[in-house]
Amino acid sequence: MIWLVRHPPVVLKWQHRCYGKSDMGLSREGARMAKFLVRQLAARSPDVIIHSDRKRTRIIADRTAHLLSVEIVADHRWQERNFGNWEGRSWNAIYRETGDAMDGMLDDPYRFRPGGGETTGELVERVLDGWRDLPKQKNIAIITHGGPIAAVLGNRAKAPLRSLPDFIPKTATITNIG
Repeated sequence: MIWLVRHPPVVLKWQHRCYGKSDMGLSREGARMAKFLVRQLAARSPDVIIHSDRKRTRIIADRTAHLLSVEIVADHRWQERNFGNWEGRSWNAIYRETGDAMDGMLDDPYRFRPGGGETTGELVERVLDGWRDLPKQKNIAIITHGGPIAAVLGNRAKAPLRSLPDFIPKTATITNIG
């Protein structure tokens, strides 16, 4: 069994901002949700825990691994998209500056680089590379982000890249993959 876990909400000053692979912690509510996620994951007894090595995923991975005394692996391939110079800016400011350009993430997924960062195609390939390298025949919890989870779920559904937003789960959720 594989469990894809989306981290809880980030600190308030980063909400409504483009934060991608930027590294920040959880909000107070996110910290409360993290405690619940840790209990849920511990009850599932994963054999290994993989996380993106961002604070917002590492908190859950470290606490769960400590409870279960299981292997923990930081893997950058499970990080959120690199948004280049958009990172840290409000989505409204990006929109005011670029207009509909951000639609390029879906309209031109192999060439459009938001903020000079990573294309949608590059994000998906990076995540699928991590997916292919998962240990076989183990129960695995992957603490990650909305984009990587959407990449896996969209790929499994053979969906076009344009539909990836439809596969982004809510924060602090666990998606079971048999």
